[in-house]
Amino acid sequence: MPALFVGHGSPMNAIEDNAFTRGWRELAARLPKPKAILCVSAHWETRGTGVCNAAQPQTIHDFYGFPQALFDVRYPAPGDPALAQRIAALVKSVKVQPTPEWGLDHGAWSVLQVMYPDADVPTLQLSIDTSQPGAFHAALGRELAALRDDGVLILGSGNIVHNLRTLNFRDPKPTDWAVRFDETVRARIAAGRIDDLCDWRSLDREAALAVPTPEHYLPLLYVLGARRNDDAVSFHNVGYFSTISMTSVLVG
Repeated sequence: MPALFVGHGSPMNAIEDNAFTRGWRELAARLPKPKAILCVSAHWETRGTGVCNAAQPQTIHDFYGFPQALFDVRYPAPGDPALAQRIAALVKSVKVQPTPEWGLDHGAWSVLQVMYPDADVPTLQLSIDTSQPGAFHAALGRELAALRDDGVLILGSGNIVHNLRTLNFRDPKPTDWAVRFDETVRARIAAGRIDDLCDWRSLDREAALAVPTPEHYLPLLYVLGARRNDDAVSFHNVGYFSTISMTSVLVG
């Protein structure tokens, strides 16, 4: 099974039809249907690492100020408690704590609502410990790569560039620094230079603008960590909304 990083952008993508959501549908059509999905979302931050073992994960509406139609969305995919236990046993570099006290946040369901609208693939989330350095997350992705052999889709959901403070809704054309950082990251991915990507602050003089906080960037490192030497890599949905990059990365 390939691994996939998706630039998820606005939660409104769950109920809109646009170039990015059409790109997600096309990706889903290209992939073998997963037996399960392990999502690493920007929106579940913890100290330590957790995995949701709920049999029926709740749909978490972790935002405000959007239309009621978005709050009405439910994504009733089943969980996979047995897979959660397997992940806890598989990972040796850190203790992974199974917990029922999460579900599917919008980093997961806003994308999966589009890719797998039947909600028939067992889905669970892995949390992100943002206190850890980039190499920690890439190493965890390497341990999780074994799941690919059993048809599990490792799905990272975030954004390579994500700066809401400088986002211009009135004029959403991309900023020069957002495009440059996204291009730099894609070039490093293509060259297999994961160590450079783990130290993203040194990639560009304006990296602090592109990644002011790490939670949207780190899911990318899990997917790149799960990449094997013979895996092809391709880029999809390369585009921008002001200071948000929507780039997706397919590995394998």
